[in-house]
Amino acid sequence: MLKNLRRALAGTYWRLSRWSLRSEPVPPQAGVLVGAPHTSNWDFVLMLAISWQLGLDVRWLGKHTLFSGWRGPIMRALGGIPVDRRDPSRVVEDVLAHVRAGEVFHLVVTPEGTRSGDGWKSGFYRIARAADLPVTLGYVDRTTMTTGLGPTVHLTGDVRADMDVIRAFYADKAGLRPALRTEPRLRDEDRPA
Repeated sequence: MLKNLRRALAGTYWRLSRWSLRSEPVPPQAGVLVGAPHTSNWDFVLMLAISWQLGLDVRWLGKHTLFSGWRGPIMRALGGIPVDRRDPSRVVEDVLAHVRAGEVFHLVVTPEGTRSGDGWKSGFYRIARAADLPVTLGYVDRTTMTTGLGPTVHLTGDVRADMDVIRAFYADKAGLRPALRTEPRLRDEDRPA
């Protein structure tokens, strides 16, 4: 029932929106969905509309303060997993605990955040490798007013080669606020494989 309601809401959104949804098939097993370029908090609305339209069970990571008070139950119902950024070393282990417990979901990760920086955070890569999950490349492109899910890749452990594939996909994607786009690059690319 809830899934049908979500799909109906998403369908209405896509009919009324200036944005177009374009998506490749998503693997049925659990996986990591990269959301990029992530240059605005409005990307959250697009992510919900994409996942609800495609019938995906998604989880996403959010700062723990979003889950306090009356917002907590709402954020959890929308798939949120609270993350205490004061202890970032726990993030990967917390997510892996959900996977090891047998939960099947697509984890949405925005490796660049909404603030410009000098590269992507590597959590999505570490989670995907540690849990042997495929990575589906989600995108927002203001230049074409399209959003959706692109190809699914299986990470090899050769960080630079894997990131070259990811960079090639995102090379022409601008995000909602193109000036805040961050080049897909991990610090780990400079380390030997």
